[in-house]
Amino acid sequence: MADVASKSLSGLLFGLVQITFYRNPAVTEQMLKDELYPELSEQDFQVLVEKMNGILRVKESHASVYSQLSAKSITSADMEFNQLEAFLTAQTKKQKGITPDQAAVLTKFWKSHKAKIRECLINQNKWENCLRNFSWRVDLKTQSKHLDQINTPVALVELELGKNDQESEFLCLELNENKVNQLLKKLTEIEESITALSCTN
Repeated sequence: MADVASKSLSGLLFGLVQITFYRNPAVTEQMLKDELYPELSEQDFQVLVEKMNGILRVKESHASVYSQLSAKSITSADMEFNQLEAFLTAQTKKQKGITPDQAAVLTKFWKSHKAKIRECLINQNKWENCLRNFSWRVDLKTQSKHLDQINTPVALVELELGKNDQESEFLCLELNENKVNQLLKKLTEIEESITALSCTN
């Protein structure tokens, strides 16, 4: 019986991920109920769905009902497995929380699907093109309008940019030594800003 319950819950989690993250129109909550939990009442099924959504990802509509269940979700925190174990153990001890069997199914599910869900969320939240590839080389300039620039080293940089499934765009840059130094300085400033922000969170 426990094995059947585990399979049903695993199927429900997969279905909720299809609806919530992958936005698959072929999967609906009603379909999940009919296939996985036909014996449950509508009310009990909705309680289960809201509880699992609350653990996977706190939605606005569920936040007031389940704020006591999980202030954060395993996806919003991008939980590593040691964090996940502590988080789910805490959920089993809360009133109206989850059972140890449900925690075990959630753990197994997250281990299998964490990388794909993370990639999906990143792709959905990209506003602009992202860097797909980067290549560079250093050449000597052999032609120039100015004689003093001939035989000086230049960095040739090629950036491959793209968004989701769109075709790539290529941007080619030619940088002299001064421009390379400016670029390196800016990259250092960005790295320091990211490190500072990471330390404050």
